Amino acid sequence: MPETVFFDGHNDLILRLVRGAIDAEDVARGARRGRAPGAGAGARNGADGDGRIGSGCEKGGETGREPGCGGPIGGHIGGHIGGHIDLPRARAGGFGGGLFAVFVPSPDGGGLNDDAMRAPPYDVPLPAPIPRETALEVTRAGFDALERLEAAGAIVICRSAAQIAAALGGPRMAAVAHLEGAEAIGPDLEGLEELHARGLRSLGPVWSRPNVFGHGVPFRFPASPDVGPGLTDAGKALVRACNALGVMIDLSHLNEKGFDDVAAISDAPLVATHSNAWAVCPHARNLTDRQLRMIAESDGMVGINFASAFLRPDGRMDDDFGLDVMLRHFDHMIKILGEDRVGIGSDFDGALVPKPIGDCAGLPALAEAMRAHGYDEALMRKLAHENWLRVLRKTWDE
Repeated sequence: MPETVFFDGHNDLILRLVRGAIDAEDVARGARRGRAPGAGAGARNGADGDGRIGSGCEKGGETGREPGCGGPIGGHIGGHIGGHIDLPRARAGGFGGGLFAVFVPSPDGGGLNDDAMRAPPYDVPLPAPIPRETALEVTRAGFDALERLEAAGAIVICRSAAQIAAALGGPRMAAVAHLEGAEAIGPDLEGLEELHARGLRSLGPVWSRPNVFGHGVPFRFPASPDVGPGLTDAGKALVRACNALGVMIDLSHLNEKGFDDVAAISDAPLVATHSNAWAVCPHARNLTDRQLRMIAESDGMVGINFASAFLRPDGRMDDDFGLDVMLRHFDHMIKILGEDRVGIGSDFDGALVPKPIGDCAGLPALAEAMRAHGYDEALMRKLAHENWLRVLRKTWDE
């Protein structure tokens, strides 16, 4: 295990297991190879969970691989094996764990157009809402997959910051169950306590498409996150219920008015698990300086997203660039949020990440770039994992 141990605000490994593109034993012992040319770690797939590695039709749209979106999980079963995360690569790269997202993809494959995002400006229409029955089926399958990972020895499911701290640097990844888009929960909040009992400790009310709780941001560049109305009454009730249960509210994907509603209601720190600085890359998915100041005032934090289209100042879905671009986002976030409120939120297995990183085994390249940029060891520890532990302790009242 490298000297720097990272805890990650967001990854999308679970969807690959739900789709059957990989199994828990593959993650524990090392993902199978034998992929088609161009597939695998760092392969050109999507952005921010929208072009998944190892599946033909991914979270948002057609990746140019196998067609065949269909069924409740909207994906080609099988596909190429590899992805961004497995236990051997995690140990090699210092990936100590993170928030493992359970996500329900759109069956029609809507939400992303890879070709459009390679040639800004673009404005990709959002997919239709997901029926709760479908969402609940897939979400339960996601929690089943998380439990299979634990049984296979790949992860330790953590329900507290103390458990995360104990697992970091150990033989298995520390995993916190996270829900990206709350479609599995009814408008009367039915299902929330069931998922909490299974380990849910972090929840994003929306993935970009609308649902009964609120509205997300489209994949639009250049654009402001000020798109659409705020939280519904059900969304406001969900925030209060999550506060009462100690479930962290994730602001990534939520539009600006929804963000403001959470800030007005929540008594917990404001957290965006995988978002970047709008001042560096003016994408609708990124956070404005006003939003960053609100997060700072709440003593929350932001995890830097590795998705190329949200890092590059030109908004292009293109992974051929250096880590100096990512460091511009870190610098801007640190300037506004302070050193105690910034971390990583890679979106591994859901993003087209910069070539110098490629997959979780490439995290030492980020650590080296940070040191060369002038970040000292104390700041490195904060950015790598200490800030996440701090905000989770505060959110979970430990």
